[in-house]
Amino acid sequence: MRGMSCLLTAIELLPGNIQGGSDTPAGWAGGISIDQELKNFFQSRPETRTRFGSLELGVDVPNRADPWTRWTYAGSNQPVAPLSDPYQVFEKLYGQMTDRDSLVSVLDVVTQDLRQLARQLEAADRTLLDQHATFVREMEQALRTADREPLAHPVPVIEPGVRSQNDEIPRLFELQTDLLVNAFANDLARVATLQFTNSVGQARFRWLGIEEGHHSLSHDPDLNTDSQEKLVKINAWLCEQLAALARKLDALPEPGGDGTLLDHTTLIWTNELGKGNSHTLDNIPFVLVGGGLSFKLGQSLRFERAAHNRLWLALAHAVGHPLETFGNRTHSEGGPLTLA
Repeated sequence: MRGMSCLLTAIELLPGNIQGGSDTPAGWAGGISIDQELKNFFQSRPETRTRFGSLELGVDVPNRADPWTRWTYAGSNQPVAPLSDPYQVFEKLYGQMTDRDSLVSVLDVVTQDLRQLARQLEAADRTLLDQHATFVREMEQALRTADREPLAHPVPVIEPGVRSQNDEIPRLFELQTDLLVNAFANDLARVATLQFTNSVGQARFRWLGIEEGHHSLSHDPDLNTDSQEKLVKINAWLCEQLAALARKLDALPEPGGDGTLLDHTTLIWTNELGKGNSHTLDNIPFVLVGGGLSFKLGQSLRFERAAHNRLWLALAHAVGHPLETFGNRTHSEGGPLTLA
């Protein structure tokens, strides 16, 4: 639970009543996740602002809300649910809204109501209300600008009838990455997350001949060679999905620039724990692919006892967002990791 909700936020969980794997129950993460931090930075500048800013996608993520299923946070105590249904993603990106003007006028009324209500609230409640008002303004702006410019790439045709269930995971991966790449090609967003199932997930990789649940296999001891071979097979398949995504990005030109989308994109593949059967948060692997941040790739680096806060700082600095700290301030000491 800590691993999942602290991975992109790099900060502790808030007190709460959700019981995880430790003796102490907890709540949501206490800070914004790095994807949303970068999204906010890009959206604050006219030259990098896009219709959606970011996309939060999932593959077979359970339809429930808890720290095991959320890794993206708009702020402290503000989890963002991923969209696991590719048809919902398609509708969000390309759906036509015949009553667009009517909805915009409704949002105008909601904004007025929020202003009146704010005068009657305490400071803490006004802060929460301001966050809702910001969401309303962003929605209104997206609706007003949705059809302003033609798409650079045609709307993708997606296979019908793929259900969000275990045995459809390979097709769900393909559909979600197709939609993600098309959204980037049309410059609808500059940041995206793609979450595979959830922490303590029990995906069964039957298409690889593996019947056991992923989580159960990850808890088997290192000396269980059969389980270790299956975990290697699973990780190899996941790596193949990363490679397929990279190839899709490399096949399309960068909107308004030179080279391909991959030349201007950095993919990061990671996991919420360093090792499943010990639940350690040490030595978490991060694989970076693509040329978007001018990091030196083609190398394997090991940072002794370096908090991953510093990796997220390196991402922020690479896009021109010179944060001094991110997440836990103490773990940000030492500044951004040197990757260039």
